[in-house]
Amino acid sequence: MENFEYPRTFARFYDQIYHYHRDDVDNTWFQEQIKHTKGKVLEVGCGTGRLLINALNGGADIYGIDISQSMIDVLNGKLSKDQHHRISKQNIVNFRSDHKFDLIIAPFRVMMHLLEKEEQLTALNNVYDHLHKHGKFIFDTFIPDLNYLIKGYDNHTDYEGEYEPGKKIRRIVSTEPSLIDQQIKVKFRMEWDEGDKVKQEEWITPMRFYFRYELEHLVERSLFRKYKILGDYHGNELSNQSKEFIVICEK
Repeated sequence: MENFEYPRTFARFYDQIYHYHRDDVDNTWFQEQIKHTKGKVLEVGCGTGRLLINALNGGADIYGIDISQSMIDVLNGKLSKDQHHRISKQNIVNFRSDHKFDLIIAPFRVMMHLLEKEEQLTALNNVYDHLHKHGKFIFDTFIPDLNYLIKGYDNHTDYEGEYEPGKKIRRIVSTEPSLIDQQIKVKFRMEWDEGDKVKQEEWITPMRFYFRYELEHLVERSLFRKYKILGDYHGNELSNQSKEFIVICEK
């Protein structure tokens, strides 16, 4: 995970694509968790600030870390210079802070970028060490759809629009699952109008998927002793209709 880096093209268009894909999914729920936290908050994988900016503007004492410099550069471009101290280029596995937090969140699949058991466990324990007593750590992963895992996606267009008037952008996604490794290799291809040309760039990243009892065993191996897993961003319990694992750990 140390070498994980979004290409600058992907960071450039990230907001447009993910405000479209994710805002109606998880934004309200995470903002509510932040709003009801009295102390400091840390967002792991803050990216370009899709959640962090709104929380900061709402008065939250929030900080962010990300391991992609290109994403941080976009985020810092939205912040006044006196707020840049809130953001640092660090990894969930070994980040350090002078602060203790009452809430740490790792939204939108951050934990799925940790491919090995030991770095997953180290990350959980590192987060634990940075929480105040009774502080909470919240992360999410998707619930694996076995049909999707087997067949994957093949050149599926998941976003198409204009990033400026008359200038189109399109993202095409392909996936290659490895069931024995519980990984999905995701290939993104961006195509966008630039001047009188159509440019394109590809990026491949692996993601680790989890099953329910695996997540429970993982958390129970960590320093956390109290946790629950929800099935959606409305606070509902897990069911056969759930699409998300939302893991809430308490110190």
